[in-house]
Amino acid sequence: MSNSLLKINFTCLSALFFYIFLIPQASHGQVHLNSPVDEVNPLIGTTGNNSTEYGGLIPAVAPPFAMTQWCAQTRESSISSTSYHYNDKSIMGFTATHQPAIWMGDYGMVTICPQSGQLYTNRKRAMTFSHEDEKTTPYGYSVRMNAIAGGIIKANLAATSRAGLLSFSFPKSDSSFIFVEASRQENFVGWIEYDSLRNELIGYNPDRQSAHLGPPLPGFKGYFVVRFNKKPTAFGTTYHESIFKGKSQQSGDRCGAFLRFVTGDGDSVLVKTGTSFISIEQARSNLDLEIPGWKLETVQEQTKKEWNRYLARIKIDGGSKDNRTCFYTALYRTMQYPREFSEYGRYYSAFDDRIHQGISYNDYSLWDTFRAEHPLLNLLMPEKTGGMIQALLQMYKEGGWLPKWPNPTYTNIMIATHADAVIADAMVKGIKGFDKSLAWEAVKKDAFVAPSGDSTNKWGDRAPWTAYEARGGLTWYNKMGYIPSGRTNENVSRTIEYSYDDWCVAQVARLTGHPSDFKFLMNRSKNYQNTYDRRSGFFISRYENGSFVPENRSNEGMTEGSKWTYLFGAMHDIPGLIKLMGGAENFEKRLDENFDSSHYQHDNEPGHHYIYLYNYIGKPEKTQSRIYQYTPINYKNTPDGLLGNDDCGQMSAWLVFTSIGFYPVCPGSSEYAIGVPLFDHIQITVKSPSGQPHQLTIERKNYAPSKQHVKRVLLDGKKHNGLFFKHNELLNARTIIFEME
Repeated sequence: MSNSLLKINFTCLSALFFYIFLIPQASHGQVHLNSPVDEVNPLIGTTGNNSTEYGGLIPAVAPPFAMTQWCAQTRESSISSTSYHYNDKSIMGFTATHQPAIWMGDYGMVTICPQSGQLYTNRKRAMTFSHEDEKTTPYGYSVRMNAIAGGIIKANLAATSRAGLLSFSFPKSDSSFIFVEASRQENFVGWIEYDSLRNELIGYNPDRQSAHLGPPLPGFKGYFVVRFNKKPTAFGTTYHESIFKGKSQQSGDRCGAFLRFVTGDGDSVLVKTGTSFISIEQARSNLDLEIPGWKLETVQEQTKKEWNRYLARIKIDGGSKDNRTCFYTALYRTMQYPREFSEYGRYYSAFDDRIHQGISYNDYSLWDTFRAEHPLLNLLMPEKTGGMIQALLQMYKEGGWLPKWPNPTYTNIMIATHADAVIADAMVKGIKGFDKSLAWEAVKKDAFVAPSGDSTNKWGDRAPWTAYEARGGLTWYNKMGYIPSGRTNENVSRTIEYSYDDWCVAQVARLTGHPSDFKFLMNRSKNYQNTYDRRSGFFISRYENGSFVPENRSNEGMTEGSKWTYLFGAMHDIPGLIKLMGGAENFEKRLDENFDSSHYQHDNEPGHHYIYLYNYIGKPEKTQSRIYQYTPINYKNTPDGLLGNDDCGQMSAWLVFTSIGFYPVCPGSSEYAIGVPLFDHIQITVKSPSGQPHQLTIERKNYAPSKQHVKRVLLDGKKHNGLFFKHNELLNARTIIFEME
């Protein structure tokens, strides 16, 4: 979810691509397989230009799909602001965060801050630092900070899925503090207590920054247990800026507690924290299970091995350091969400406010991630994605609907019901581990049941919660075949996306034995055509009387974009789009104009498949040229190297798929459009339909700056006909060779 205009010059950028992304491939033959996690740069995307703050990412320390992430806190998080921003000059603590994306809120967080000389409970506690004294990896973080009273405080961080371990090295002082901020959000009362027998700070907060966007959760709490390896000389609590020495318990909307230590120069205090959404006892159990000892290096090595195990599912040879870093950082980002939400066989449900038995995940940015993130996970780790689908179905059982953007409960963020697409893609690709009959029940409700108050509610973006939106405007969509102007916000985008979701639900109907529903939904999936204005050649908002809005309002009814943003949005019916636009020649002209006149916005998701649409008219060389054009300007090895919000892995998943040579234009189908691989040698661990893992090798042969286009593709030694791979072809293949010319 992002919104900006990308202006480019094709000739200049083609030359730029040679220097940045292609010529370094001359190092082919040099293998970089030892530790892919050390190719990752977590600082990519941690800043943007001053007007957009794009990127919206943090240098999180945590294993893949972790329930809780840890990072240095340079500012207080909020909706539209993350805890860490590269341009900030000071650190106010280290936070256990659950904020999944910059446009969503944090919840159940806790912050730990070392201080020396004087205790501050507000932003005055922030200590300056230099990026030269900072080291960031997915498995560890360290930094030197300038203590306010003088001297240096060194911090070192390690983390597991539900726990963190910090080491603080202090200057000489009789007033070295560790301050724990238990809660900080207005109108949410947190609680903290010092247990001197266990030498622990225990507590919880019900903080949910997105609470106004969803239903109330009276039972929600983020629990924590903070344990210390040394006994303090004193302790106390805080409320806002008030300090209560010797007090062991505190509650309030901005409360905390502190321990005071006497330290020699360089003395360290270790702090480890368990987190939970179930109870304090569960937080303590999570801590004991995941970090039983006090050795920080052991925890870092454990998390490093886990990252290498996951990242090694794709191995690349050659390329420059920047090439490899961009690729593995993207792959790392695709393996962070959806996050684990269960705790050793139990989970708190934010959909019925109760504890359940089972496995759960949360923080699905479905409007974004259905496009490439979930298809990538289906390809690389089908053993996990079944559980992710089942978690969505549990939300349906517990709350009554599949979610749109759980954070951690229902929100009405974005449009359409793209859990339908995620479920359809999993079913078409043979993913196991979820209840298929329940899946049909859930997606059928999305397709046929309008939300409460639908005929009068316009469903404004980020409007305060009244009811679950689902397919807002479905009443009008069913009645008229499109959503008319003035009835529901974002009506044109909704009509197009509901048509796609209808097609996805139809695939589930087909696979679960409901032929009449399949036929009905396939017919209804053509509804997007009802908003096409042949006069202007765009999808345009229409009134209830059937007439189109005037030219000066032709961009109304769109989600995060213009009429160009959604011109090729019916990804489920590209042949129908081609026919609607007057045939292949006109379709090609419109595609060319979209790119060459700077209408294409790669920094936002609706157009991510557009580059691959040339395949549908037999012009793969144009797809390949556009890949060379847009990859280097959207993915760079710099803090501002991501020109859009990653949105829980979608922006990164595009780069991963594009780098290995194909892309899922229409999730819910078994096809991938063929592009051009960006490395000479790629190995992907896949599982055949029988479930046996093997290596799929992709080679790019004879590549040179003068040989950029694909001459032919060989699949296991035989010429591959056509411009698309089938999913099962990839699962069964051993070698794919792209011969360049």
